[in-house]
Amino acid sequence: MPDPHHAHPSSLPPGRRRAAWLLLATVLIVVVAGLVFRYSERLEVERMRGVASHELNVRAAAIDGVVTRHAAIPAAIQLHHGVLDLLRAPASQQTVLVQEVNLFLQQLNDHLGGPAIFVLDAQGRVVASSDWIFSDNLLGTDLSYMPFFRSAISGMPARHYGIDPVRPEPGYYFAQPIRDEKHGWRVMGVAVVKSSIRELERRWLQQDAPAVIVDNNGIVLLSSPPEWRYASLQPLSGEAFADIDPRHFSGQEVGQHSLNISIDGSDEGVVVRLPKDLRDDVRQFSGIGPYLALSRNLPETAWKIVVFADLRPVALLAATHAALAVAALGCMLLGALYWSQRRRLALSREQARVLMERSHQQLERMVQERTADLSHAITSLQHEVLERQRAERTLRAAQDELVQAAKLAVLGQMAAGITHELSQPLGAIRILSENAAEFMRRGDQATAERNLATVGQLAGQMGNIINPLKTFARKSSAVSSAVDLAHATDAALFLFEQRLQKLQVKVQRNLEPGVWLAYCDPNRLQQVLVNLIGNALDAMAQAPQRQLGLQAERQAQQIILRVSDTGCGLSEQARQHLFEPFFTTKQPGEGLGLGLTISRDILRDFGGDLQAEASPNGGVCFVISLPSIPSEQDDPTHA
Repeated sequence: MPDPHHAHPSSLPPGRRRAAWLLLATVLIVVVAGLVFRYSERLEVERMRGVASHELNVRAAAIDGVVTRHAAIPAAIQLHHGVLDLLRAPASQQTVLVQEVNLFLQQLNDHLGGPAIFVLDAQGRVVASSDWIFSDNLLGTDLSYMPFFRSAISGMPARHYGIDPVRPEPGYYFAQPIRDEKHGWRVMGVAVVKSSIRELERRWLQQDAPAVIVDNNGIVLLSSPPEWRYASLQPLSGEAFADIDPRHFSGQEVGQHSLNISIDGSDEGVVVRLPKDLRDDVRQFSGIGPYLALSRNLPETAWKIVVFADLRPVALLAATHAALAVAALGCMLLGALYWSQRRRLALSREQARVLMERSHQQLERMVQERTADLSHAITSLQHEVLERQRAERTLRAAQDELVQAAKLAVLGQMAAGITHELSQPLGAIRILSENAAEFMRRGDQATAERNLATVGQLAGQMGNIINPLKTFARKSSAVSSAVDLAHATDAALFLFEQRLQKLQVKVQRNLEPGVWLAYCDPNRLQQVLVNLIGNALDAMAQAPQRQLGLQAERQAQQIILRVSDTGCGLSEQARQHLFEPFFTTKQPGEGLGLGLTISRDILRDFGGDLQAEASPNGGVCFVISLPSIPSEQDDPTHA
């Protein structure tokens, strides 16, 4: 028996029937709007999580690189002889040495673009600093309480965040122990580089949403907004709070205020709401929440970066989609109502129009069949378009791979060239430094000063060699000028002066100053000459007669420079492979087989060439072809 309380709407009176249908339509609209809102919100949050995660990965990698870009500098400081002499000298003699070390650190600081560089003695006192010219310098400051000093003085390199007591500016410190090789490699001081991170906060955190960088204790080190700086994300335990030394932060109130923000699960993204007391701090951004919190670890610093992406646009977009869904559903309901009314009118028509209605239905069936055929054809075309798009994407990916492979190949070639080009000046610096020390021991200050001046020139040349790396995937052209071959060969022979005397090599040359002028890069020409002369000395090491020839002549618009020796010579087979990369006739471990290849490339860069032929006196003769200077530069003062 039917339940009168659950009657179908069609069995109700007309007035109540309309109210029942209206109620059902309202419930349907509310349910559809809610489902569409939740679905759209979930999809948009996932999309935002993916976009924000990618941007955060890029930002984290960039911040990691900016913070640690000076990590290798302290290891280089300990190689400077002035630093070692300063730390070895008694206190009464340090005053004379401090100025030299200060100037060295200042020049290094100016070259690197701003980090503070200083040296501490074994007691943690700053004995030399790059900021010595300022009134508020670090000289004499006791930094023995800093964690980086305690770690470095115990023999372990260290890196740590801190604020020095002289200028309360936060920075990231890199410390390296300085060992005394003359006393059992004991640690006698610490080399420190302070890298400023204020620029990092301004450049990488000042975005359109709050962002913080926290340490492993949850202390906010860098923040946008700045009011959160030195607060903790969560309240610190008594033990954790006791471990924080206020001196490391120059008296700042660290960890005494908690933001009460939980970032558990933020590696994958978690929705958080900021406490009410923090909402005034973020009104400069897009809103006060909720936020999608995402975090990434900065492995080089043991920090973590956390960004808070505003979710209000997500809710607004989801509401828009829900409104569109309600509008579409309303249109469908109106269409259904219209169709129902029309059907009632069609049923009330006269029997005379039945035949016409059947014809109309038959026509509709034909249209539907035709529509189905067209739909099938459209589907086939869509599949074909998708296949062509897939093929195009595959082709584009292959092209990208080829471009990347070419870039990597060029980078590999540049890396090999730079490694070889730097090995020559570095070896020369080592020889000149040892000679300078010996001359100073003998009291020959003038010769020692000339050697040290040449070391400075070679260091400048090394800087010019490194500059082409900035262009990453392409070689930068050499800067050509008028070069006096006599001066270039004199500079190259000077680097081998001790070795020439030791081997009793007789040098024969017809190069007079101001006569033989070529148009090329002087630094790279000198490196080619150093490489060829060094190879010649290696070849003549066991020869009974040792004679090195440097002869120049003119041929058309070129100057020919011949570098010959009286060594063991080369076989015909070795000469055919002489300029191939990694081919060498030396013993394993004595060469990479890249010197002649790189030398020929250098000469070809400014229109020259390098060839090898047999020497009339035995051995090998290398023929260097160089372009003459243009007529408007035919002036010896250009050399």
